[in-house]
Amino acid sequence: MLFASDVHGAVGSLRKLASLGETLVILGDLVNLTDYRDGEGAVAEVLGLEFAKETAEARARGDYAGMRALWGEAIGDRREEVRRDIGEVIERQYREVSEALSAGHGFVIHGNVDRPSLLVQTLPPGFRYVQGEVVEIEGVRLGMVGGGVPTSLQAEGEIDDGEMRLLLDQLGPVDVLCTHVPPAIGPLRADVITGRAERASQPVLDYVRERQPRFHLYGDVHQPQATTWRVGRTRCINAGYFRATGRYIRLDEAGVQPGMVG
Repeated sequence: MLFASDVHGAVGSLRKLASLGETLVILGDLVNLTDYRDGEGAVAEVLGLEFAKETAEARARGDYAGMRALWGEAIGDRREEVRRDIGEVIERQYREVSEALSAGHGFVIHGNVDRPSLLVQTLPPGFRYVQGEVVEIEGVRLGMVGGGVPTSLQAEGEIDDGEMRLLLDQLGPVDVLCTHVPPAIGPLRADVITGRAERASQPVLDYVRERQPRFHLYGDVHQPQATTWRVGRTRCINAGYFRATGRYIRLDEAGVQPGMVG
């Protein structure tokens, strides 16, 4: 089976990955609100590329107040109009992702930029959205919990620590834990490009320490200081920034191996 994270609208590469014919598990962030490298995404389509770059830079610095000020200045009293327009772009992106996945089969959890309700509505028949469930594939038990760590943005894809802990607890023991966010371990959450400690989950780390799955696969941090880490017997692995790299993880009887689509 294959695992990929942070697709962010890379439909060409996603189509190639789905066409490999193996069970595909997507670990969240299917759509592209703003690509922090070049500003492209839904925000740029609605409010312009320069604005998208400025707000992305503010968010990368952790300056949420500054980012809100930029938004307030740009949209004024057009809040609902802009929200609708960005929502329409996001919906189109989900349709494009669905078309790219249509030849494949597998499972999806949501990430912090996802809108779970739209994601569920647009997934093709071969894929199922899961949250807080255990899925058994080829005798391997996968525990799947999506969602991003809460921020002041209060995005639809975020869940708080209490809900995350509850969802993890109900999984019980699994062979592979699948989340969008990394465990709260310094090198796994440190982004070497932004120079910041990105979001990470203490409840996820607590679960890994207690339950000790064989693997923990996740995404969210695009350029991490470390892509793998061991917590007891658990090997934690960042599945990769798929939009930028086309990287995925294959899990089989031999263990895990990285792969890449061009």
